[in-house]
Amino acid sequence: MSFSSTQTIPEHGQVPGHLAIVMDGNGRWATRRLLPRTAGHLRGVQTVRRVVEACGELGVRYLTLFAFSSENWRRPAEEVSLLMGLFVKMLQKEVATLKKNGVRLHVIGELSAFSEELRGLIADAQEQTRDNDTLHLTIAANYGGRWDILQATQKALAANPQLVDHPEQLDEALFSPYLAMSYAPEPDLFIRTGGERRISNFLIWQMAYTELYFTDVYWPDFDRAQLEQAFEWYRGRERRFGRTSAQVQGTLAP
Repeated sequence: MSFSSTQTIPEHGQVPGHLAIVMDGNGRWATRRLLPRTAGHLRGVQTVRRVVEACGELGVRYLTLFAFSSENWRRPAEEVSLLMGLFVKMLQKEVATLKKNGVRLHVIGELSAFSEELRGLIADAQEQTRDNDTLHLTIAANYGGRWDILQATQKALAANPQLVDHPEQLDEALFSPYLAMSYAPEPDLFIRTGGERRISNFLIWQMAYTELYFTDVYWPDFDRAQLEQAFEWYRGRERRFGRTSAQVQGTLAP
């Protein structure tokens, strides 16, 4: 089980060990081309393949993609239906490739809202890839950061009923293992495509010290060159984790 605290300084290198992405702009990409929004989502699946492959080659260990938020149910029914269908097809077609290439699949979110078929495919895909460790690919589906914190709180209280009378015992070390991504280090780099500048309820606990990178490029046009550009920006960041620049650069004692 992986756990990092705001009181500790995590290890970090030239390539983000954990990359989190909000894949935004599929619908607008299609609209600008006078195509239905669904065409953008179909094209976006191709981008997912490219990015997963590139991350594996560049040395990323954890890649987390925000595929469907708990708020996305508000979208038109036709679009939601297509997204669910794409998820099913992805699981049916891509799992063998993921298994072959050493990718372990994780799916996080409130999965009870999905069909029985989809839940079964998710469980089977996770089981088939459970022994892989080259790249951990997490798909956040029907996920929200507030939901994550609430469900973790409920599980922590259920497992530790003494907290009701002794709330002072609740700290990060006790709480964090109940979060949906307790198996992964916190993200080093967050990328959002499509021009928006917000995290939209994504991993709000985990991204306390994550570097935030925003690009106007729509997700269907996001390629390896765009990914490497984001990594180059990341390498230029001074990650202080509450320290001063002098401390980071070694010119001042901690």
